[in-house]
Amino acid sequence: MPHAHEHAPHHDHDEHTELTFAIVTASSTRSLENDTAGAALESLIAENGWTCLDRVVVDDNVDELAAAITRACDELHANVCLTCGGTGLSLRDVTPEATCKVMDREVPGIAEAIRAYSMGITRRAMLSRAIAAQRGTTLIINFPGSERAARENWDAVADQLEHAIKMTAGGGH
Repeated sequence: MPHAHEHAPHHDHDEHTELTFAIVTASSTRSLENDTAGAALESLIAENGWTCLDRVVVDDNVDELAAAITRACDELHANVCLTCGGTGLSLRDVTPEATCKVMDREVPGIAEAIRAYSMGITRRAMLSRAIAAQRGTTLIINFPGSERAARENWDAVADQLEHAIKMTAGGGH
C-alpha cells in the first residue's frame, strides 16, 4: 500500500509549494555522467527552488524501471517522479509499460497536454507513447530521453505541477 506523503513545514507567507522530485532515466547505453536529459531536468527543478531527491539511470527493462519508479514513490515519497526515455516506438522503449505496471491510476490530460504543446515544435511528438499517472501521492510523468525534448516537455507542464501536487495531497480547488 502506498504511503501518505509527509509534508514539510508550511509557512503562510510562502505561496510557493516546496516540491520534491525523483528522476529515473531509462537507458541501456547511458550512465549518470552522460544522461544529459536527466541532468537538464535536475537543473530545471533547482531553478524553480524545488528539490531533486534522487536521479538514477536504469536499463530499458520493464521490471527495473518499475522498481525504480516504485522506490521513488514509496520509499523516497517524491511528489513527482519524472522518467526520461523509453517512450518511443522502438521495441526496447518500455517506460509506459513499466509505469502502467506500478500506477494506481492514469492522468491522461498531462500526457495529452505535453503532446499538444510539442506538436507545435515537431510533428514527431505524435509518436510519443508517454503517459502520466499517480501512485499514492506521487505524480509520475514520462518524458523523452533527448535533452531538448525533455526541456520542451518540462516547459509544457512545470507551471501546473504545484497545483497538481496540492490536488493529489487532498487540497481544494
